Amino acid sequence: MSEPVLGKVKKTHKPQVAEYSLWQIVMYFLKLGTIGFGGPVALANYMYRDLVEQRKWISEDDYKDGLALSQLSPGPLAAQLGIYLGYVHYRFIGATLVGIAFALPSFIMVVAIGWAYVQYGGLTWMQAVFYAVGASVIGIIAFSAYKLTTKTVGKKWLLIGIYLTSAIFTAVTESESIVLILAGGIIVLLVKAPPQWLKNLKKGVNSIAVMPLAFAMAKAPSTVDTGLLWQIFWFFSKAGAFVFGSGLAIVPFLYSGVVVENQWLNAQEFVDAVAVAMITPGPVVITTGFIGYLLHGFSGATIAAVATFLPAYLLTIIPAPLFKKYGKLPSISAFVEGVTTGAVGAITGAVIVLGQRSIYDIPTALFAIVTLGLLWKFKKISEPIIILGAAVLGLIIYPLLHS
Repeated sequence: MSEPVLGKVKKTHKPQVAEYSLWQIVMYFLKLGTIGFGGPVALANYMYRDLVEQRKWISEDDYKDGLALSQLSPGPLAAQLGIYLGYVHYRFIGATLVGIAFALPSFIMVVAIGWAYVQYGGLTWMQAVFYAVGASVIGIIAFSAYKLTTKTVGKKWLLIGIYLTSAIFTAVTESESIVLILAGGIIVLLVKAPPQWLKNLKKGVNSIAVMPLAFAMAKAPSTVDTGLLWQIFWFFSKAGAFVFGSGLAIVPFLYSGVVVENQWLNAQEFVDAVAVAMITPGPVVITTGFIGYLLHGFSGATIAAVATFLPAYLLTIIPAPLFKKYGKLPSISAFVEGVTTGAVGAITGAVIVLGQRSIYDIPTALFAIVTLGLLWKFKKISEPIIILGAAVLGLIIYPLLHS
């Protein structure tokens, strides 16, 4: 599951009436989406500090419920938590407007960078930036995979088996198997909580709410006859339904579909897309907006971003009313634990696949190693700072190597 964000949270009386306007909370998330660097855990903590502790707009119980639902469901954790907090007092309209406000700033940024990439991608300075940044991104993903592995898998043999199977499959085939990841969830569910699962199934309670949508997405056509935009919508909808454990979980899935299967981008363009997501605020999955722009301009970027966030939005607002009652069922936790383990294994395999494309000489190897060392030594260092530093060094080193 996703990393726990807070320790002990005190229980307080749930406010019945909003002490803030819809406009106020929408503007708060617009601001957070503009300046919110640091990843999902940092963003979730900002929400707690600002909305629970300081402004007292959201009760601690409501925050806990939103955090738990976000950790158990697929999708970018911070975005889902924001959507849930918008839902608390203003229901569907609040959830919708907060979700849009939170994602809009980073979407505008990646579209702007996408335009510059298309217009000036052939220039030496742009090549120099991504020469260094692409290698640093591999270091960041490798460190994230290490942290996720230690927190998710641990020393549980069942999880280790699922993790290694997914990692090896991804590395060897250079693609992510959704069936394999879902199988991991089902195996853990059957081992850890079969009686509860069977009881809930008979009662008609969707104890594993993500599975019907996930299987439907998995069977949806990846290519259709109605054009590239429709293909983009279907593919990124499936991608958004499988972002378990971390926003980086989407990387191997995207690589498999965008580079290997559909051949929309080459490997270097894909690594550049991930790099763009790293240097902008907001969730890593916003990289889909950049990819969509490269495929079909602004309309492609819009459809890719909307399709990616749609499953997360639906899997937040639909179960929200029932989550207090059914959210702590052992079967839900068991299924998500297995799926998350498989997703982390896929991320680990993707590090090997992407590293082979981005690390091809001594300088790129050094960029990746130094990035790993900085993240290991300085726990609180911000990834965007590392990326920006790599970009500056790339502007200096690349011309010297290619003069």
